[in-house]
Amino acid sequence: MEIREACAPHLQREVMFYRELLQPELIVAYALYRWATGETYDNSTSSFSVDRASRLIAVRDVTSALLRVYADKISWPTGVWKHVVLRAFLEKGFPNGQGAVDYTHIYVDKAANAPDDNYFNRKHRFSVIAQVVVDLDLRVLDACVGYQGSCHDIRVFQLSSLSRCAEEGMLFRGPPVTLPGGVRTNGYILGDNGYPPSEWVVVSYGGIDQHPDEERLDTNQKVARGAVERSFGRLKGMWRLFLRMHRTNLDTLPQQFRPSAFSTTFSWMLVSSLTRICCGRSTRTGCGADWIWGFIVPRSQLPCRLPRTRHSCSSTLWRSE
Repeated sequence: MEIREACAPHLQREVMFYRELLQPELIVAYALYRWATGETYDNSTSSFSVDRASRLIAVRDVTSALLRVYADKISWPTGVWKHVVLRAFLEKGFPNGQGAVDYTHIYVDKAANAPDDNYFNRKHRFSVIAQVVVDLDLRVLDACVGYQGSCHDIRVFQLSSLSRCAEEGMLFRGPPVTLPGGVRTNGYILGDNGYPPSEWVVVSYGGIDQHPDEERLDTNQKVARGAVERSFGRLKGMWRLFLRMHRTNLDTLPQQFRPSAFSTTFSWMLVSSLTRICCGRSTRTGCGADWIWGFIVPRSQLPCRLPRTRHSCSSTLWRSE
């Protein structure tokens, strides 16, 4: 089922006598278009013919509808899915591993109703922190969004629901596994050296003069942990709103980020919807595919005919427009 069909029952409008009723397809189209292009509410370059107030309401309503329809998309693995995740980490050299954690900054405009220092990060930019846990298939298992950019990643980690649930034993409930060093564990996630090492967070050794075993472990850990970095790249490549600095409502930003986070799970359905309802802005890569909203899509799978450009693949990938 496509996104617009799934969300339509939650976007029904009350019939009014003095205005034209907006169709659910148009509401979903604008919300996806805004997230995909990063267009501001004041920009009138799009052809949706929707006033500014209706645009604000459209994004809010579509966000709520997506969170209701796809509420189970961000969840910890269970059942067969959990066995698939465990097998993937075992092949990478981490038995009983269940995810990789990292954080990224979402750059925002200066907050109007909050002290500037709260959102001013170490890179001298205003931002909000998003902490995400993914498996090796880039499926999002947990997302924590909303802490100010000045917060240290350890503090965000300790205040997140992930840390609380792990400490209470709600996440890692599988049978214990004995690791090569004799350590028994019910499960763990991989993190960089910015996270505190614990019985359920495995970080690299680091250092210069390393034992060969430590160096091998650090290499394998870095390769496996790269999944979360690729997830951020895919997410921001598809949803340009979170790639660039933008003016936003800091109270609703976490709710808008969650639908984009689980979009890595059903990205092909989103690409299909975007190309059908947003007229398919694309860039040709020169290798029999089109670069659409951050994804390389074979032309044989495109739902409509898209215009061609003269740009090469090397000059267009991940370029901020």
